[in-house]
Amino acid sequence: MGSNDETPQQQAYPEYWEADVILRDGATAHLRPISPQDQDLLQEFHSSQSEDSIYLRFFSYKPRLSQRELERFTTVDHRDRVCFVLILGEKLIGVGRYDRTSRRAAEVAFMISDHHQGRGIGSILLEHLAAAARENGIDRFTAEVLPENRKMLHVFVEAGYDVSRQFEDGVVVVEFDIDPTEKSLAVMAAREHRAEARSVQDLLTPATVAVIGASAHGDHAGHHAVEGILDGGYTGTLYGVGHTPYERAGLTFVSSLAEIEGTVDLAVVAVPREAVEEAVTDCGRAGVRAVVVMTGGYAEDGIEGAVAQRRLVRIARAAGMRVVGPASLGLITTDPEVSLNASVLPEMPRRGGLGLFSQSGAVGTMLYGAALRHGVGMSSYLSAGNRADVSGNDLMQFWEDDPGTTVCGLYLQSVGNPRKFSRIARRLSLSKPVIVAKSEVTGLRLPPGHTGRVTQAPAGALDAMFRQAGVIRASTAEQLLDIAAITESQPLPASRRIAVVSNALALAQLTEDTALRLDLEPTVVDGSVDTSRGPAAAHDAVLAAAREQLAGDAADSLVLVLMPVPGLDHDALVRDLALAAHDAGRTTVAVFTGQHGPDAVTATVRVADDAALPCFDSPGTAMHALAQVVDYTTWRSQDQGVVNDPQDVDLAGVEGFLERHRDKVSGDTLYELSAAERNELLGLAGIRVLESVHFTDPEEAPAAAERLGYPVALKTTDPFLRHRLDLGGVVLNIEDADQLRAAIDTMTRTLSGWNVTDFEVQPMAPTGQTVVLRAAEDPLIGPVLSFGMAGDAVNLLDDWAHRVPPLTDRDITRMVRAPKAARKLFGYQGVPPVDTAGLEQLVNRVAFLKDRFPQIAFLELNPVVLSGSVLTVLSASVKIGDPGQRTDSARRAMLG
Repeated sequence: MGSNDETPQQQAYPEYWEADVILRDGATAHLRPISPQDQDLLQEFHSSQSEDSIYLRFFSYKPRLSQRELERFTTVDHRDRVCFVLILGEKLIGVGRYDRTSRRAAEVAFMISDHHQGRGIGSILLEHLAAAARENGIDRFTAEVLPENRKMLHVFVEAGYDVSRQFEDGVVVVEFDIDPTEKSLAVMAAREHRAEARSVQDLLTPATVAVIGASAHGDHAGHHAVEGILDGGYTGTLYGVGHTPYERAGLTFVSSLAEIEGTVDLAVVAVPREAVEEAVTDCGRAGVRAVVVMTGGYAEDGIEGAVAQRRLVRIARAAGMRVVGPASLGLITTDPEVSLNASVLPEMPRRGGLGLFSQSGAVGTMLYGAALRHGVGMSSYLSAGNRADVSGNDLMQFWEDDPGTTVCGLYLQSVGNPRKFSRIARRLSLSKPVIVAKSEVTGLRLPPGHTGRVTQAPAGALDAMFRQAGVIRASTAEQLLDIAAITESQPLPASRRIAVVSNALALAQLTEDTALRLDLEPTVVDGSVDTSRGPAAAHDAVLAAAREQLAGDAADSLVLVLMPVPGLDHDALVRDLALAAHDAGRTTVAVFTGQHGPDAVTATVRVADDAALPCFDSPGTAMHALAQVVDYTTWRSQDQGVVNDPQDVDLAGVEGFLERHRDKVSGDTLYELSAAERNELLGLAGIRVLESVHFTDPEEAPAAAERLGYPVALKTTDPFLRHRLDLGGVVLNIEDADQLRAAIDTMTRTLSGWNVTDFEVQPMAPTGQTVVLRAAEDPLIGPVLSFGMAGDAVNLLDDWAHRVPPLTDRDITRMVRAPKAARKLFGYQGVPPVDTAGLEQLVNRVAFLKDRFPQIAFLELNPVVLSGSVLTVLSASVKIGDPGQRTDSARRAMLG
């Protein structure tokens, strides 16, 4: 399998192993497999190391590597011998390698630059080595480490693996399985979270900002950026960089970054398209930590622009910088310790708890305008533009730890890595509302300027993923801000019970009807509030009715719906209502109908730091927003369940099977397993497909049926007709050879127009309800599990339930009950219920297979018959593919 003295047989260079990664301190670096061209780079790296570091790695001191060693270390086969290098700028800062020692095991070793210790390099290299090793059929790592090399020992232990140690001949021999465990995946996710959150924090809290392209001309983006930063009250140091001096109080103007003493934390690039690359390169040389590129003309302008955009990101990441944009509106943080409006947006928003993320500039402007109209306070805002680097996932990682952000809002035109989004959003939603506005075609096509994959998943899969993650779905920017107005200013409602108070019975009834349609539990307070005795009395009556409901136990939310009252001081009423709601700690929403003009109350009114009232002009708008919030709190209060991996799956057997068949797939092609291969693979996972015998010669059928045992079913193997009893593709309950011959003759004549020549016989299964279970690897979402009742309910009515693995036990329980036609499983029109325990176990097995083995690109069980407590899989199809295209594997990588 490749000993240390063998010359490796060179495999194709695995380009998809290359990755940009975020280090512990938020900087970026590039990881890739080593190549023979890296000999000088490796020698320079080795020679720069201290004597102690070299001794700890090689157990002896060698100031330089020999030519033979350089050739050996840089020549690998990417299978039995794998080596990764981590590059920052033009310097090598870490090397990690494994050498296979047996069929299933390999020895692993690292060397980290003395100048870059403590940046999490060892753990990143270990993750990528382990992922490559598993891909190559290795499931165990060993290492020999000197006892004094505590840092390396900690890398193995802190990765979450179960490490065994033995002391032999003066060295510590460590050994551990590298299959992902719940603990190791949690450790990796936690490290990824900290690194990405830190990188965004650095973006939003710069001590020094430079605007490259600062201009005195009012129509220039660089001018708007400078004015926005200064008018917003930025607390740090601001530099303007350009060719034409620009004098402005609070701005220090320089002609180049080289003139600035100290480190620039954030550079805002607002120069013509042809000058951007040079500006970003200069930023890298000057040690800038991050750049916001406002300039457009990249991927949105076609193929050449997309190539230039990728090149720009490579330049930035090679220098350790994050990139916001291109075509970004900029970013904003209202934290008073920073107070930064590094954007072209004209007004610093009010400080509050809403974090906002948008993509294209046009949508960003729309979202920003909606936020101002709704009066919702913001903690931060970032426009990703073409989203070449920094994404919504990055912002969610930051928001999770940010005490100033209480609500998270994202307008998504495309989704870069929904599988990762699902994982982060589900965790974030348990502590903070996550509101996502998306169009109906999000994920189906890419907006201008965005690169990546488009989905082939079934309709509704992306929305199902959002619901599974607890995300509040909005269709428009206005709806997003309607929901945010409630969640940012009010406590979350404890139940679905709401009290409706109004000064007009018709409005109260309209609100009640809307609430009932939204599955809320409304109570209209008896008797309308009398507001006919003058404005002062109206004020007191409304306030008294509100306080009474807020003090009672009949409801957990209060909705006030008021028609205009002549002379009423709305400002005073809103102030008193906001204070009363705050004192009671209950969700309160006000609706002022029929108002118009500049004094109309249609936005969140904040009367104190911790007291505010969201105000609407329509009962329907208010109720829809409140219902979304209640649905979210219902989700959050539910038991989310636990992931219970099936214990009887032969993992080694499945891995061995896939390893034996890996040469049958390459690139994007899929290989469909034969019936025997399919049965072998599914059998290793504890899934048994009812035996069937294929034949083309009718004379072979009676002998096959005799062996299987009568009664049997006759089916065509045509993928469309094999389940269609109504079209003549299936004949059931055949009792003997004569009936079988007659059925074959009839089916042949019936299907003559379909050119059907292949058939199969199968034992009869118990009659019952039939379902279909499908798992597919989508180019965008990743693994998608789909479940429905077999037949027209699925095919014509699109009555599917979709989920994204891994699935908890609660996910599975809800999934098998989600399709409308699933009522048939639990007793319907006199048909007895079936035992769904076996079905849920089957769903769990399929979800586990799809999540654990991305090589299984497609798996369908159709139909599965449920009869009482008996479950029978009548037919299955499995296709395998290249796992290298997986978007969220057990190794950290930035997408862009």
